[in-house]
Parts: sequence; structure tokens; C-alpha cells
Amino acid sequence: MAALLVALIILGCGAYQYFKGTIFKATATIIITILASAVAFGFFEIAADYFIGKGIGSDSRSSAVVPWAQSLCFTLLFVLAFAILQTAAMQLSKLPVDFGLLPERIGRPILGIFMGLIVSGLLLTALAMAPLPNKYPYQRFDARSPDFQKPNKVLLNVDGFASGWFSLLSKGSFRAIRNPQSFAVVHPAFLDQLFLNRHNDSGDIPLIAKVGSIEVPRKNGAWHAPAAGIKDAEGKAITPQTGHGIVVVRMAILRNALQDAGIFTLGQLRLICKQKDSNAQKGITAYPIGFFSGRNQITTKKLSDKITVERSQYANDEVRKHIDFAFNVPNDHIPVALEFKQNCITDVPKPVSAQQAPPPSPFVQKVKAEPNTNTKTTGDSRPYDSSSSNQDPSKPKPRGGLSPAGRMLTGGVTDETQ
Repeated sequence: MAALLVALIILGCGAYQYFKGTIFKATATIIITILASAVAFGFFEIAADYFIGKGIGSDSRSSAVVPWAQSLCFTLLFVLAFAILQTAAMQLSKLPVDFGLLPERIGRPILGIFMGLIVSGLLLTALAMAPLPNKYPYQRFDARSPDFQKPNKVLLNVDGFASGWFSLLSKGSFRAIRNPQSFAVVHPAFLDQLFLNRHNDSGDIPLIAKVGSIEVPRKNGAWHAPAAGIKDAEGKAITPQTGHGIVVVRMAILRNALQDAGIFTLGQLRLICKQKDSNAQKGITAYPIGFFSGRNQITTKKLSDKITVERSQYANDEVRKHIDFAFNVPNDHIPVALEFKQNCITDVPKPVSAQQAPPPSPFVQKVKAEPNTNTKTTGDSRPYDSSSSNQDPSKPKPRGGLSPAGRMLTGGVTDETQ
């Protein structure tokens, strides 16, 4: 579907410029589109944070906007900037400019096709921010076992082109966590982040969390794991990839943020790393391989597996629940930030050595036993759960975590496992 949409937009823009446009107008429109997209990329997170702060935890209608906040702000900023710049350009260029018959016939469709590449890429990027099922606008990762190193790409990689050129354009324009950073540092592999953030097998996992939901301790918040002795839950040795080392980052989830931060997947957790002793404004993303469930034991998970932190796992006066996540990090890189869900980011201190590592903070995920309601038992000592059999068949089944607008756009399709 996405490939067809891209083809239609490119052909439509090319045809429009050929029949209705001119080289001068097409060039001006491309420049305006690039400038408007720079405004959208540069300020959509700031604008979205305002609506997220107003919506999370409230019972008002604004809470329904929260999952769509970034997508809507990105789109509205682009449309507003484009309209203002296009109006100004029309006022400044009232006289027609003609380059001749042959140059016009050749140049207009070429410029139209280039404009179609930009527009289709921006559209797919906005859709990737929205709370749509995994396969919309296209299936970027394997549905059952996503691998962040093997993304699928749409026709001509138009969305990668749109976000990629802005990463180059924005170098040095962002306020750093430690020193000036670019979009390429704060959001490396931006599209992969968006798709993995909503890649899950359950519809009840929020894509957005309250700002400040997570923290990383400034002292002993990150450390290098021992080179040997780390095992998984089955007792098998865990070894880092060639040229990599295992870095452990201790993430604290605040108790008052459990409503949105207490349910997540490993695909919603990202470690941003920069090259050591380099001023290059470029970063890489590392995803966790699992979390420590014992002193030298890592419980490995797929990026789409759901992790639940419950209120009962906090002590009476405890406001933070610490979880030690393990990441494969290249030896020539150092972690600088930890990103959570679509809108949370916190800085990560310089990792200490394995000898200086703090005592582990094991986390064991509680597994809820699902009652068997298919077989009715007798006797007072074994109660029968009849909640499912008494369910009113006329009531509609839940549709996962999509908003009403999302169900309208997708025709009621959800990405829940049937």
C-alpha cells in the first residue's frame, strides 16, 4: 500500500508540474517544501510536549490527542509554514518567468518528481509517528521477531530521504545533553525508532509517557559488564558481539508514572551512543538484549515482548523501581542518553568499570496466571470463574490501544494476535 501511495504522489506531482507549473514555480515550491519540513522536524517535539503534558493524567478530551500529538504537530507545523512561505513567494514573484518551450517541458516533470519524493517521504514519516498498527503505513520489521538491524524499506526509501537530509541540515543546531548535538545524534535511525516504538503484540502498551517518567542515576548509573560469567535464564553464556561490549544501564521508573511507563517493550527503550573522542555530530542506537534478573543472569527478550512493572513491586516508601538493562555497545562508542517510548529522554553518565559496578538490582517480571474458564468445576473449594461465560455477546470486543481516529483510518484493523 505504501509503495502504491508513493508512486501515486510522485506521478501526481510530476504530472501537475508538467501541465500546470513552470520551472520557476516548481523550484520555488521545492525550496518552500524543504524549509517547511525543516520547521516541522525542528519543532514538532516541543509543540507535542505541550499537548502531552496537558493530556496525560486528565479525563478531558485532550487525553485522546496524546497518542497523536507528535504526528498532528508535525503535520500542522509543516502545513502552516508551507502556507506562509508560499503566500510570501507568490507576492514576490508576480511576473511570469519562462525558460523556453524545450527547457520547460523537460524541467517541469523532473522537478515535479523530486517534489513528489519529498512530499511522500514527509507523509510516511507523519504516519509512522501515529498510533497505527504495525503494518501501517508499511511493515518495516518482521511481525513476530523484529530485528533493528534488518529494517524493510519502502519504494525509493522516500521517508529515509526526508529524515536523512534533515539530519545533515541540523548538525550543530540542537542543544546537547552534554555539548551541542544534532538531530542525527538525538535521533539516529529515526524511522526505526518510530516503528519499533509501536511494534508489539498487544494493544494496551502506551506509545507516549509523561515527561520525566524515567531516570538514570548520575552515580553508578551505567557500567561495563564482566567479560565472562554472564548467563541467560537457561544457563547459557551470553557473549557480546564481535567488537562490542555489554554495557549495563540502570533505569528507574517513577511510581507516579506507572500508568503509561509501567507497560513497555524493549523496542521502546533505546541507548544513544556517540563515538569516543570524536566531534562528529552523529550517533548510533543500541537496543537492550534483556534485563538482569539475578547477579550474573540476564533474562533475554524480543524487542516486541511486553514488560510490566506493577505497583506491588514497589516498597511502601519507594518512589523508584530500578531495572538493569544490558546493551551491546561498540567498543569505540560511549552511551550519552537513554530514550524511552516516543518522547522521554534522559542523559546517561559515563560507564564505570566492572570492578566499580554497584550491587545488582534484579528484576523479575510477574506472570499472571490466566484462569481456565472452559471447564466448569464443582465443589465449594474450587470456585468457578464465570466472567467469560456471562459476557454479553452484544457488547463489542476491545480493539486494543488504537484511538477512535486510528480505527477510522485503518478500517478497524488492529495488530493484536488473534
